[in-house]
Amino acid sequence: MIRILIAEDMNMIRGALVALLNLQDDFTVVCEVERGDEIVDMALKHRPDVAIIDIDLPGVDGLSAATQLRKQLPQCRVLILTSLGRPGTLRRALEARVSGYLLKDAPPGELASAVRRVAAGHRAVDPELALAAWGEFESPLTDRETQVLRLAAEGAEAREIASMLRLSAGTVRNYLTTIVTKLNARNRVDAIRIARDADWLL
Repeated sequence: MIRILIAEDMNMIRGALVALLNLQDDFTVVCEVERGDEIVDMALKHRPDVAIIDIDLPGVDGLSAATQLRKQLPQCRVLILTSLGRPGTLRRALEARVSGYLLKDAPPGELASAVRRVAAGHRAVDPELALAAWGEFESPLTDRETQVLRLAAEGAEAREIASMLRLSAGTVRNYLTTIVTKLNARNRVDAIRIARDADWLL
């Protein structure tokens, strides 16, 4: 029997996951939490074989909790289940030494299969995301565009960026428009999020 901990802050999703996993003859959900800072304590108490953890959790984010859990209870495997399908986020998850990384829109059968794989000591990573993370994943932005976006991410307005980089405000606005287009972003804020997730603003 594979003992499972679920960490998910959305009540409806957490309830659906518990119901789905408990349908499997070889699974038992031993505890569920909605905060990242509850994961380690509950895992030490219930000793799960696999912890299914979302990244966006209140208290402590899922990747930080996974790192703490690996130190405190190394025999518990971590499967990240998230809506964050960015290669940069996957790379950070792998740096945290998680055993699996699956997107929430994956078919239910894939989740059950991933749980069994990580419980057996194997890796289970969304294949398309893995290809993007390990393949050619260079930033489409030029050095100047990256510089402009980095300053925008720090809260600078177009005029401030123009002053810092000795450009006209119009040129900076053109850069920002180009950046949004290149990243297929909805707007500047979305472009910043995409670039951060991909680790292009370091």
